[in-house]
Amino acid sequence: MPPSPPHLRELVHRQLGRRQFIGALGVIGFNYQHAPLPLPQSSNEHLLIPKGYKATRLISWGDRLDNGETLTFPVNYAHEQLASFGYNNDFIAFHLLESDSSGRALRGLLSVNHEYTNPSLMTPHAHSDHSPHLSPEEIKVDMAAVGHSVIEVSRVSGEWQVVWGSPYQRRLSALGPIIEISGPAAGHPRLQTSADPTGTQVIGTFSNCAGGQTPWGTTLIAEENINQGFYGRLEGDEAESHRLMDIADQSSRHPWHLVDDRFHINREPHEPNRFGWVVELDPYDPQRAPVKRTALGRFKHECATCTLTKDGRVVIYSGDDQEGEFLYRFVSAKPYHPEDPKAGWGLLDEGTLSVAHFKESGELEWRPLIYGEGVLTSESGFQSQGDILIDTRRAARLVGATPLDRPEDVEISPKTGKVYVMLTQSKSRRQVTPACHRAPNLYGHILELTPLGNDHGARGMEWTPLVLGGPSQEGGTQRGEGWIKNPDNGAFDQEGGFWVTADAKASAKESFGNGLWRCPVDGDKRGQAIRFCTVPSGSEPCGPCFTPDGYTLFLAIQHPGEGSSWSLPTTRWPDFRSDRPPRPTLIAIERDDGNKFNHTY
Repeated sequence: MPPSPPHLRELVHRQLGRRQFIGALGVIGFNYQHAPLPLPQSSNEHLLIPKGYKATRLISWGDRLDNGETLTFPVNYAHEQLASFGYNNDFIAFHLLESDSSGRALRGLLSVNHEYTNPSLMTPHAHSDHSPHLSPEEIKVDMAAVGHSVIEVSRVSGEWQVVWGSPYQRRLSALGPIIEISGPAAGHPRLQTSADPTGTQVIGTFSNCAGGQTPWGTTLIAEENINQGFYGRLEGDEAESHRLMDIADQSSRHPWHLVDDRFHINREPHEPNRFGWVVELDPYDPQRAPVKRTALGRFKHECATCTLTKDGRVVIYSGDDQEGEFLYRFVSAKPYHPEDPKAGWGLLDEGTLSVAHFKESGELEWRPLIYGEGVLTSESGFQSQGDILIDTRRAARLVGATPLDRPEDVEISPKTGKVYVMLTQSKSRRQVTPACHRAPNLYGHILELTPLGNDHGARGMEWTPLVLGGPSQEGGTQRGEGWIKNPDNGAFDQEGGFWVTADAKASAKESFGNGLWRCPVDGDKRGQAIRFCTVPSGSEPCGPCFTPDGYTLFLAIQHPGEGSSWSLPTTRWPDFRSDRPPRPTLIAIERDDGNKFNHTY
């Protein structure tokens, strides 16, 4: 058969070049500054951003980290994928390397999570995303595409570009490297396997969703839907523990068990206990081994958002991203000393993990998960603190944690210290509870938490809703056509403006374009989300991250074209080339006039 003719946009691409092409086809007119008329609620095959802003593509799935060349698709070998940017980029952390005399960022490192894969868009052989039919080598490519990337970026002629071949570049995946296990659960018998009888080392990381950044410059990588990597079915006590993490049937999203016995729970029943943690990574030192910090508990971590108490102890907030799960807080036993940043490494191994109990009165109580206290004893089946941390979900239920509607990202205002919790949705909720007053909750909402005494170490907080997703006629607080559905990730800009992404799935009844919203936290527009951009069909924006100087917003756009196929994708963004599938991509958004982001309306 003769080759298919080039896609029209491929011809345009050849004429305009990559950057001009994105601008020409991906920007629509919308005067964000003067007239907050909404962008379309539905998406199309392009990235839509408001007039007055520009988008630069930094790196996409399959771009080699050493030289920037793009692999040929489909990717056939795992070693090629390991040398390249991973799939479904999610959380982003920016680590400053260099700034000019005015404080303008010039160089930095980006730590980027890779959550999961879409085989039906990665290869013509997969047929589906769930239990795809892949060859052994294609399965290893799938394992290599998840995890984490560290890349260096630099401003060149006024634009951010990747520094290919940087000595800082790094890839983590389900194939490796070796990650250490530390904290109270390290060495626990339930973490011991045939490959690691010590229970202190594990191969790789995966299901990496949101994360966090510590004051001492490390990245916190959250392991979320780890059940998608395991296959098999057990009986007995360990089976009950696995069911808590949804590892309960003989199916998995990733068919990794066909090439690696670690992911078959009948062969390695303890392997799942080694995932579902928070991994600490030092992006400045590629030789330092990452560490799983077990003191932060094991569940489907969406994030690991960091701040300090009044007396300098480290606080980590984390949501367990599943319907009916909980919000957690960890407070370190020892304080962080800024004059000795290196001393931060290891602070997350000792401290108290607590879970949130919401009251109808608007109060929140943090209930500690400590072995030997209250019901958390041997009579409840716990023999140590390690047991509690491995089965954190069960311990949280026993102390009366409040079930929430998919608690995802947690963000903290740099101006007020208030905490904002994104609750994405709950289709199965039948009864209302404190903090979740809609049943079912199809549109999600955002909670505002105020620490008592403005101290993140206080035993209590006050809570109130900030945003109720959905149109006003559905009980939401939004007005007009720009309402938000299923809030997911968030970020604060330099001036205290709150920005939130959406993670909604399109349905036959409703085509909703995911994007980024500005959500005022005070003033007469408090709680009224306003759409800023719309991402391509099938995609989800993730990990919004501002540079410290306030000029640049980095944004991850994952799974463009999700729900379609290799042969008939709903978009070929960002390349629009017939020989390339849609590719998850990292972009930088800035103002055309060179000023900082303006979050007023």
